Amino acid sequence: MKKFIISVFAVTAVIISAYFAYFSGAYVFKNKNASNPVYFTRVEGDQIYITENGAEHTFEMRGVNLGVGKPGHFAVEYAVTYEEYLRWFSQIAQMGANTIRVYTFQNEDFYRAFYDYNTAADAPLYLLHGVWVDDYVQNSHYDAYDPQFISEFISDIKETIDIVHGRKNKIINSEKELFRYRYDVSPWLLGYLPGVEWEPTLVAYTDHHRANETGYEGKYLKTTPEASAFETALCRAGDALIEYETEKYGQQHLLAFSNWCTSDPIDHPNDIDLAFSKYAEVDVEHIVATDDFKAGQFASYHVYAYYPDYYSILEDKSAMTDEAGYANAYLYYLKLLTAHHTMPVVITEFGMPTSRGCGAVDHSGMRRNQGGITEHEQALGLISCYEDIMASGCRGGIVFSWHDEWFKRTWNTMENIDLERTRYWSDYQTNEQYFGILAFDPGKDALLCKTDGDASEWAGQSLVCGNETLGVRMMYDERYIYFYIHCSGYDPEKDTIYLPIDTTQKSGSMYCADKDLKFDRYADFLITIAPDQSRVTVQERYDVFRATKDLDSLEESAYLHIPDVNSDVFNPIRLVLQSDHENAGHASNVPYKMVYYETGVLRQGNGDPDAEDFDSMSDYCVKGDDIELRIPWQMLNFADASEMKIHDDYYENYGVAYQNIDEMYVGVTKGGSERVQMNAFALSGWGYNVTYHERLKEAYYALQSLWSK
Repeated sequence: MKKFIISVFAVTAVIISAYFAYFSGAYVFKNKNASNPVYFTRVEGDQIYITENGAEHTFEMRGVNLGVGKPGHFAVEYAVTYEEYLRWFSQIAQMGANTIRVYTFQNEDFYRAFYDYNTAADAPLYLLHGVWVDDYVQNSHYDAYDPQFISEFISDIKETIDIVHGRKNKIINSEKELFRYRYDVSPWLLGYLPGVEWEPTLVAYTDHHRANETGYEGKYLKTTPEASAFETALCRAGDALIEYETEKYGQQHLLAFSNWCTSDPIDHPNDIDLAFSKYAEVDVEHIVATDDFKAGQFASYHVYAYYPDYYSILEDKSAMTDEAGYANAYLYYLKLLTAHHTMPVVITEFGMPTSRGCGAVDHSGMRRNQGGITEHEQALGLISCYEDIMASGCRGGIVFSWHDEWFKRTWNTMENIDLERTRYWSDYQTNEQYFGILAFDPGKDALLCKTDGDASEWAGQSLVCGNETLGVRMMYDERYIYFYIHCSGYDPEKDTIYLPIDTTQKSGSMYCADKDLKFDRYADFLITIAPDQSRVTVQERYDVFRATKDLDSLEESAYLHIPDVNSDVFNPIRLVLQSDHENAGHASNVPYKMVYYETGVLRQGNGDPDAEDFDSMSDYCVKGDDIELRIPWQMLNFADASEMKIHDDYYENYGVAYQNIDEMYVGVTKGGSERVQMNAFALSGWGYNVTYHERLKEAYYALQSLWSK
């Protein structure tokens, strides 16, 4: 009996050990197909070929980049569900796309939904799978040969391969959640795309610090004599990837290393190198496939029309002027990439956000900006970019991105907001949140207010200030604070309406010198609805741009001349843009300084997404005696709208700090010598209880029309 019990325990231990070994990635014997691997995609010259239903043909990669975040959640929470993925895959396919690109491993539901969708679909979606490298590794003291980089990179590559083949257990995030990957999606895997947008400091540091680490010859990949140390490190990682999948699973797929303009291998004019501080190169032409790698490589680049827009600084633009008369630096740059490479080139990221806030401008004049464009302009921009991509000789393009991502941050607004709380509100001033083709709009089923001039949405809302002749009602959601202004006999060609707002008790003015207006409280902001130009202005002391960006833009520190707490000066509300290399700064003798624009200017239009004249950039709508106005939270210095957290006094804290409020005061006037009475409007926020609904933007239908051809 004792021997029997010992035997049972021994067999059980062996089974458990084998289970954990199997799903930890261990293998002993090579796959039977290792010497003759299975592959359904391959590269020949500058073409990508795919075999479908027994027939081989050239393949044009038309796709979307798919993130893992949704409102109320950061990406690392992996909150997207099986049902959501299944619905999105169907919508993506109906749009005419054939490829989905992911940047890193997903949750179990992604692979199950992808498997279930493709096994039932008439035409499958294909997968381009990335392997992530975190920001810390790229921006630390490591070079690409440090074990924290190369060893972990290769380990992550092998994990990704096991996940794709449905053979992995993985513990993730701080909650120690166990993902059990059991769905083999390799039949629809186009290829692997390891890496990220390489930081030039990492590339240059590796090439300098490891100058002797060149030359590698593996079974599947090898370097040319021209390869740099960083390129050699990539070659090692790529060879390990191919070897692992070939020997363990008997399969091969396409391979590309992620890259972007900042580390492209193009020999640019010296003016461009100096203007953009371009000093690093990654050239995958220096990594070549051996005869044992049957699938082959393509070159991957992230290229946006507005950044870095290298060739916009050249005086002579004749070489890049297209048939429509635009100096199309985007198309010109893409042609340089395809001319450089002997292998296929795919633009694995391109796009433009529909945010209100803008970060960079497309200098061609084609409005393919980093924000500050309408959903209609996004649709036109995506189409023109894709047409440029294909006209340049690239073998496809992947739109960034499928859906909006509330948790994202942007370089020119991130110091204004609480980065720990971004997922709980929709910051329309942060461009990175609005690249999506699929919008996440506030409200469980519909918008709280469409700002279309229809007063019926305001039934039951009490007056906050004023009276029935001239009065204001208010409400708010995860994106805006809304104002409904009724002005009897309102004439938009003659009348000007002012709304003073008091949020912080640390500063503000009871007088606006520019407008000669008096208030009964210390106002921090003044909204002006005027016939010539409507805008929001901010009291000088509470101007976050002045406190944080004046040194960059105006070469003067705000802390050398601190405004009075009750200064009667109201400044325009401004946002910094990427450097304007054609009109550097506001002093012509200062080259390549940061520039800004006035984001507080208000635009009139219809804010109803269902309307034919929908203008997603509109701020207010006038209909008879009624005005509906929506102001994004960040414009009023909210750092976290979900908890009603606003900026504290900058000059007490030497920068942005926070305070919480539970009310704001608002008044309304058409001008005059009387002090404007300001009344309280209660603010409670919504905490963690985010509401949202999905909406397809116009770009979806524009791409559907293009790709269906």
